[in-house]
Amino acid sequence: MTSKLTRQTKTVAESGTFPDFPPRDDMQNPLYLHLPGYMTTLRRHFGSPETTLVLSEVPLGNSPRQRRGILIPDLTVAFDVDVDAIIAQWGYAIEVQGKPPEFVLEVASTSTARNDEAGKREGYSGYGVPEYWRFDPTGGQRYRQGLAGDRLADGGYQPVTINTDGSRYWGHSEVLGLMLCWEDGQLRWWDPATLQYLATHDEEAEGRVAERDARIAAEDAQMAAEARVRELEDELARRRSEGAG
Repeated sequence: MTSKLTRQTKTVAESGTFPDFPPRDDMQNPLYLHLPGYMTTLRRHFGSPETTLVLSEVPLGNSPRQRRGILIPDLTVAFDVDVDAIIAQWGYAIEVQGKPPEFVLEVASTSTARNDEAGKREGYSGYGVPEYWRFDPTGGQRYRQGLAGDRLADGGYQPVTINTDGSRYWGHSEVLGLMLCWEDGQLRWWDPATLQYLATHDEEAEGRVAERDARIAAEDAQMAAEARVRELEDELARRRSEGAG
């Protein structure tokens, strides 16, 4: 995942750029992907920013010249790709990258839910995307369930096993090496290697504040201890002086 892609069949200039698409008219991505800071969190987790793509709403198609069949995932993760070329074309051209992205995810909205479970599922399968996941913050009012994943096998998608304890749902992404979790209507990412959730921006900020407060408290305690030592030394010196007199 760290080497620069060398299998491009066409250059960016030869392939052109993807067409402009109108902006989304809902708040699903800002609320469940951008606000928690998962673009940054996942990029840091995977590393290799020149060859690892973690980005939202990147048009996906075989070629930027096509005008039908382009899909725009809410989240795309791809390894061993030319990120600069994807940004220059503002789209993921499979013919340029030489392979589809490893992972795509859709966040349910009232306007897209039906297409996410049907048309987009067929589209991502047709493009050969190894894993396609869907997250519904309502827990099943838009999709048939709050969390669902499909993994490419035998030329088609097979459902990923989703576990539940009655209030949470989680499933394993083989291509990411992470557990996707539905928890209290939020999307979380569990790292089995560290046995921890990937931290959101708020959690990281809270951690820094806690570290600062702990450092200040330790410094205050040290200063108080040093002041007490000086007081005791002064008292001992006074007593010695009185005894000598």
